[in-house]
Amino acid sequence: MKKIKFEEESYGGETHAQAAESPNPIQAAVLTTTGDKGKRIAIVATKIGSYFKERTAPGSQPNLKSVLASKEIVHKAKLELVKWIVDVRIPFNAIQSPYFQPALDGIAAIGLGFKGSSYDEMRVHLLADLKSECQLLVEKYMGSWKSTGCTLMADGWTDKRQRTLINFLVYCHAGLSFVKTVDASNVIKTADTLFNLFGDVIEWVGLSNIVHVVTDNVANYVSAGKLIHEKYPNIFWSPCAAHCINLILKDIASIPHIADLASRVSKVNVFVYNNMILLSWLRKRKRWTEIVRPGVTRFATVFITLKSIYDHKEDLQALTVDKYFTSHKLAKSANGKIVSSIVLDSKFWQDCVTDA
Repeated sequence: MKKIKFEEESYGGETHAQAAESPNPIQAAVLTTTGDKGKRIAIVATKIGSYFKERTAPGSQPNLKSVLASKEIVHKAKLELVKWIVDVRIPFNAIQSPYFQPALDGIAAIGLGFKGSSYDEMRVHLLADLKSECQLLVEKYMGSWKSTGCTLMADGWTDKRQRTLINFLVYCHAGLSFVKTVDASNVIKTADTLFNLFGDVIEWVGLSNIVHVVTDNVANYVSAGKLIHEKYPNIFWSPCAAHCINLILKDIASIPHIADLASRVSKVNVFVYNNMILLSWLRKRKRWTEIVRPGVTRFATVFITLKSIYDHKEDLQALTVDKYFTSHKLAKSANGKIVSSIVLDSKFWQDCVTDA
């Protein structure tokens, strides 16, 4: 516990109170009292609240009111929150945000009668305050760039409007920050063009701050990385590990054996999901989960799909031998016969578990 300090001064028979400096003015309180001989004494003490956690801090002790709240009251509060989420069509996974519980704690700290922000206040004033807070966080990261160095990362992608975009991000020990997005739809992404784009970002971040550049390992990015190292010897280039793994999986997926296996898995998926009567029968099975289907651009999903289809082996085999299916006209169709032969083929399942 901090020591209490007493200070007194007397000038010409008059005594004046002088507050002692506290290491933390927020936690300090200055009390004034009268001592012997009429002298006024300034007492500097630390507020008792500073020795305890804030009520809204994670893991802090709940207040008495929340402890004594009945299950009915707690259930009603949660029900009102669900009503709001459903009414505005917010996905339920939004409550997994790290900012969800702090928002509830902040409201609970004020108590009954708290009025939410208005539409204009939220989209104007509060949004501006949030932007300022983000800027302070980025400035903190920028301070770390000078002391520890940082990595410049470029992520090229295509949006739903078929625009070719390049995101520039800076990573350091303190955290990851977004710099800007460049629309490269109207330019030919040659090595020189990419080098100029990187040069502008490097100058903004600081030549002495960047020690590493990470990009895709496409030929034009590789050449741009070499040009960067030639002009800035202190900056080294390396390919993105995730992109390399993705390309490796692409090459593996193009092997005839794997491609044929993926084709047969796709036939099973298409047949099941294009016929709702079969899908409805499968969804009534205990512990049924949806089958993962291959994505168009992600080659790793091919192998995830192989594992997923293998996990549904018992359900799919049970469907193909059940009277519900064998007596249906779908079982006698060409696709039905093909899918039945695939599902009942033990070699197919062995290949799925081996290649997955």
